[in-house]
Amino acid sequence: MSTTDATVLTDHETFAEGPPHPMFDAIRAETPLADSGVGPEGNRLWAVCRHADIAEVSRSTDRFSSNVAGIFPNSNAVFNLMLTQNLLLYKDPPDHTKFRKILQTAFVPNSVNKRQEQVRATIDAFIDGVIERGECDFVKQIAVPFPLSVLMDLMGLPREDIHTLEGWIDAIEAATISGVSDEANPVMMEMAPYLLEQITRQKEAGTESLVVTLANAVVDGESMKDEEILVFFGLLVFAGNDTTRNTLANGMRVLLEHPEQMRMLVDDPSLIPNAVEEILRYTSVVQYFCRTATADTELSGCPVGEGDKVMIWYTAGSRDPGVNDDPHRFDITRDSIEHMAFGGGGRHFCLGAGLARQELRVAFEQILGRMENIELADAPVRKRTNWANALTSMPITFRSGSPLNPS
Repeated sequence: MSTTDATVLTDHETFAEGPPHPMFDAIRAETPLADSGVGPEGNRLWAVCRHADIAEVSRSTDRFSSNVAGIFPNSNAVFNLMLTQNLLLYKDPPDHTKFRKILQTAFVPNSVNKRQEQVRATIDAFIDGVIERGECDFVKQIAVPFPLSVLMDLMGLPREDIHTLEGWIDAIEAATISGVSDEANPVMMEMAPYLLEQITRQKEAGTESLVVTLANAVVDGESMKDEEILVFFGLLVFAGNDTTRNTLANGMRVLLEHPEQMRMLVDDPSLIPNAVEEILRYTSVVQYFCRTATADTELSGCPVGEGDKVMIWYTAGSRDPGVNDDPHRFDITRDSIEHMAFGGGGRHFCLGAGLARQELRVAFEQILGRMENIELADAPVRKRTNWANALTSMPITFRSGSPLNPS
């Protein structure tokens, strides 16, 4: 077992300055499993920091379940477990496979590629809103509203409702950080009538959207229940936006910390797709999820008891020196980038990964072309949480430039 005190990984203050990579390095070097103490429900928590072990847990859904006790140390964190077990994130095969198919067609490469110019127009609109002033809060005025607007278009929701959805996302994220049982239930109470209104409006208008897809979905010959549709909607609103906005914000932060690499992208936009992968690896904004052992088992020779929870630290796996040389070096020209920003593989690999990559690529193409001499105007403000590597504010200055030619 590790001599490093892994119990502090459950303390948000440990992440006040960002992910504690020296601690992850020490744990990874010493042991496959580090004791993270006793969880809020009396079960043992284990920290898993090695890339190979995270991948094994992620693929072994029969041994390590999302459904049994949820994906956080507190099974009822955010929402009641009976409700959240309807979420894709909480399902195990075969149910996970059947429900994932409902949304899958919207995120296949052909569907994503058709949306590229709409995505470009969306990021341009947010740049237009700040370009003449030469300053903005990058998080609040670009990173937050841009992916949410793309998602709202995909769901057929009116753009004027964006602040309502932002409020719901903030409330869900606050509940995720607090870990208090059922704290976000009032959000679902607000979402329910809104979703019903949107379903009715869009069906009457003949709209093709993810909202209508959910409303019309049939699983095992039966229509989805209202609560199933509601939690799917909540998943799309939160998970479909949160990861991209945090990666875009942290990606810009990292580029500002490495101006020579930002200059490389401006001079050669063809490097942007690889830079996106390196940003995903280096920032890995979803830091962990939990899985519960369904029976006594082991991981790389270390025993795990039935009911124990393993916290799989994606941010540590992305910086495992066994898969990435010199992993703490940010290098947009890196070859063979291995990361866990979209999960550890297996059934729960992020459904929206293709869309997220497109949003990030297009955003950096337009931002780095239209906003020159970008500099920090004040220090970025981090969100104090062990779950998401997130910023709440990052004021920048810049001047207007000419769009890049991404071809």
